[in-house]
Amino acid sequence: MRRLNKKAIPFLVLATTMLMTSACGGTTGTNSNAAAPAGETKEAPKAGEPVKIIWWHAMGGELGKAVDKLVADFNASQKNYVVEPVFQGSYDENLNKLKASLDSNSGPTMVQMYEIGDRFMIDTKAITPVQKFIDADKYDLSQLEENILNYYTYDGKLYSMPFNTSNPILYYNKDLFKAAGLDPEKPPATYEEMADYAKKLTKDNVAGGSIAIYAWLMEQFFANQGAELVNNGNGRTSPATESLVSSEAGVKTLTWWKQMVDDKTMLNLGRKSDDTKKAFLAGQIAMTLDSTASLRGIVSSAEGKFQVGTGFLPKPADAKEGGVIIGGASNYILSNRPEAEQKGAWEFMKFLADPKQQAYWNVNTGYFPITKKAYDERLVKDNMTKYPQFKTAVDQLHQSKPSKATQGAVMGVFPEARQLTETAIEEVLNGKKSPKDALDGAAKEITAKIAQYNKTVSK
Repeated sequence: MRRLNKKAIPFLVLATTMLMTSACGGTTGTNSNAAAPAGETKEAPKAGEPVKIIWWHAMGGELGKAVDKLVADFNASQKNYVVEPVFQGSYDENLNKLKASLDSNSGPTMVQMYEIGDRFMIDTKAITPVQKFIDADKYDLSQLEENILNYYTYDGKLYSMPFNTSNPILYYNKDLFKAAGLDPEKPPATYEEMADYAKKLTKDNVAGGSIAIYAWLMEQFFANQGAELVNNGNGRTSPATESLVSSEAGVKTLTWWKQMVDDKTMLNLGRKSDDTKKAFLAGQIAMTLDSTASLRGIVSSAEGKFQVGTGFLPKPADAKEGGVIIGGASNYILSNRPEAEQKGAWEFMKFLADPKQQAYWNVNTGYFPITKKAYDERLVKDNMTKYPQFKTAVDQLHQSKPSKATQGAVMGVFPEARQLTETAIEEVLNGKKSPKDALDGAAKEITAKIAQYNKTVSK
């Protein structure tokens, strides 16, 4: 019987909990790169041949086409390395395939991982922190967005390189605002205003809005109130040991949400964000919350039907100063690959962060540029003129106050915590439990899962 690589143990512990996709997650669409078998082996390059860099990613469909273009441009830009992108399905599928490869040399050189997988990836000790290459190259991190770097920085060290980044914003139907006597240039900024607007917008078979039962949004509501989701500085000053999802920020949010559903001014359309998006585009609801990565698609789909407005994520009128947490994914370098491959992966990461490449990525996907100078590129300027709603997303990112709350929570069982949070939200919206009771139950279960995880990785 083959002995298990000790580095793989943390992967096995958590892999079964990776059942949900993250904010703006990888799609299950297809592109030109078929998923590679887990047992595939790689031959060492012959003398004079470029070093092959295998990159596992979760960008399917149109996102996959954009990935392929970036890779092709990198490969054409130099002769030392050849990047081979391999689409592995959803973020969860990508993670599970990575786990299966850890006990051999069949894995990639570089892997895209959703943001809630960070604590887990670091705990595996199977990666080479990109900080090593940053220090060796004296790479200037100040050229990247601080609020994006903030999320991926732990103990002053950058373990992965940001790639696709987003945050949630309010989308609203300007035409329905006008019909309801509301100012179409003034979206609701607080919970109280959103509840009031929803009442005024609910008429003629149109509901005020709908919020998908998506735990990512609950996490954002916490950050926007300056509240932490787990203890120990959101798990950043030391490993988290307790969920704070049942704190005042959570109860206040779920009470507000439930009241709008009870008032029949906010529809409960379940967990799928696509269902709220379809209802919004069909003119059945006047407001919704969704990722900035959906902006271009929403505005384009609404063209000729109604004007789309955008606003910041709402928060309680008496909330502490806060902001949004970035969503999306970053790229990690695997430490079991040859040094030449790791160096090549770093060169590719630098290429992806270049303003020109970030401009292309932003315009063709809707994800934020991670590089500040990308906003100076003509491509981005023209796109911002065509889609002025995107300025809302950029302003919200830049106005988010850096703190442990907006830096985002860190825990090894994040995907499972999201499932438990969504179950609690469902229980409340369906009238089965009170906000406090449902969130207390979720917090207890999440805390138990965190304890189990911490015990395993400490062995």
